[in-house]
Amino acid sequence: MLKDLLETGKCFKLVCGAGNEDVEEIRRLIYLYAVGGCKFFDLSANVDVVDAAKEVLNKAGVEDAYLCVSVGIKSDPHLNKAVIDYNKCVNCGSCETVCPQGAIHYAKVKKSKCIGCGRCWKVCQRSAISYVPEEKKLDEVLPAIIEKGIDCLEFHVIGQDETEIFTKWRYINDNFDGLLSICTCRNRLGDEDLVERIRQMIDNRTPYSTIVQADGFPMSGGDDNYKSTLQAVATAEIVQNANLPVYIMLSGGTNGKTTELAKMCDINYNGVAIGSYARKIVRRYVERPDFWENPRVAIDALEIIKPLVNSVINK
Repeated sequence: MLKDLLETGKCFKLVCGAGNEDVEEIRRLIYLYAVGGCKFFDLSANVDVVDAAKEVLNKAGVEDAYLCVSVGIKSDPHLNKAVIDYNKCVNCGSCETVCPQGAIHYAKVKKSKCIGCGRCWKVCQRSAISYVPEEKKLDEVLPAIIEKGIDCLEFHVIGQDETEIFTKWRYINDNFDGLLSICTCRNRLGDEDLVERIRQMIDNRTPYSTIVQADGFPMSGGDDNYKSTLQAVATAEIVQNANLPVYIMLSGGTNGKTTELAKMCDINYNGVAIGSYARKIVRRYVERPDFWENPRVAIDALEIIKPLVNSVINK
């Protein structure tokens, strides 16, 4: 069971991206990380993505793996999609250069790959890029996904609309009886407000039926250094100090240094969720046209993946 994996404190979770609906990319990522020892996978709320994940896990011969699907509120940056204003764009290529997903080519955005990280917006000197939220209505997407069989449902609560948060949280609790995960960060909340929100959300839930994914700095894990992962560890410490009956998952800027820094700071976590960095280190392999035909591709990719996965499962 997923709870058993969390209780070991050695749970590595691959975050494919709440906004990532590139089915073929996700198949390749899951295949590589499943073979590399990952047992927990975070996916967008898309039936085709869930089907692809199940199919490729079977292909990899991995039976004891768990799937989590992520949903959010309107202000959740994970669900934003970049839009380019061609009246302002001069096709300089800066956005394409910084996009970690390879979602932009010749000033055109492939929405299925965009994860709303904001990097293209930051580098655009013409203010030609904005973001449009692509919120998914829970009653339209969740029933079919739950019917497929998933192990965890994650709710991103990065925002301040308490009415929307608790309305959707009630719907999720009423319609899914598995483990729930609350993905939250301190970007728009003080430390005390963050803890109080979590307290209210778990008030009527069975102890240790909830994961708190402490999202230090969402979608910032491109580099493998202590600074990048600092906020993930700091946010986890806030949750830990509150002594809540929840599992703690480090996220947001996580990388190969996360477990080391967490140990130095005496953080008793249950797992580490790694997205941006985990995808970055294998991108050149995932994009290979001969990915499925050439066994050398997976062999070489696994040499890079295993140290990252082992940093968590062999802590």
